Amino acid sequence: MVSASLARNVVGIIGNVISFGLFFSPAPTFYKIIKKKDVEEFKPDPYIATVLNCAFWVFYGMPFVHPNSILVVTINSVGLVFEFVYLTIFYLYAKKEGRKKMQLYLSIEAILFAAIVLTTMLALHGTTKRSFLVGILCDIFNIMMYVSPLTIMAKVIKTKSVKYMPFWLSLANFLNGCCWTTYALIHPFDIYVLVSNGIGAISGFVQLLLYAYFWCRGENNDDNDDNHVSKSAMAAV
Repeated sequence: MVSASLARNVVGIIGNVISFGLFFSPAPTFYKIIKKKDVEEFKPDPYIATVLNCAFWVFYGMPFVHPNSILVVTINSVGLVFEFVYLTIFYLYAKKEGRKKMQLYLSIEAILFAAIVLTTMLALHGTTKRSFLVGILCDIFNIMMYVSPLTIMAKVIKTKSVKYMPFWLSLANFLNGCCWTTYALIHPFDIYVLVSNGIGAISGFVQLLLYAYFWCRGENNDDNDDNHVSKSAMAAV
């Protein structure tokens, strides 16, 4: 019989692979930016948001906050590296106003993250209290990441076209949410990973249903270029 620990590790590794694909997905967009030496109309906001989200999950997975979460730490550490690379490229080719905006937002995020870390380590004692605070924050940011593609659904319904519906992002959302939901349910149970990823799985499923509906009606002219920007607004767990 397969042990719970082994099963959890296997599911977590699969989740790492899927999440790695999500983090890598904006690469064609940044290749385009490097090639044209111009950020054009692309916005750094999703990548800035993902930096904070990954940072919180890395902190959450630390042994002194929530033990037995090494796979949460590994993939979100990889995500941080990816996002900083993307933001560096964006910074190099952005205009002065865009650079100032990035500096401001990243500074605010750094201050917020430092405040949460200090509060957690100095005011809260024990992994139960620490994981409660950090876990709730992680869930809030993760849910925001997962549901962000839902804003496109209104446009899809209005135009009766999936042109701006990011199919691969929706599919990845669904698979990622299912994988990490399963991971959270295997002993030791992790409510914080479960909540946000359960919502992520439902969100991805609803998006796929909508896509399938309009695809069957023949409205299948999706546009990959329009979808690259939103793909990075994903969390690993």
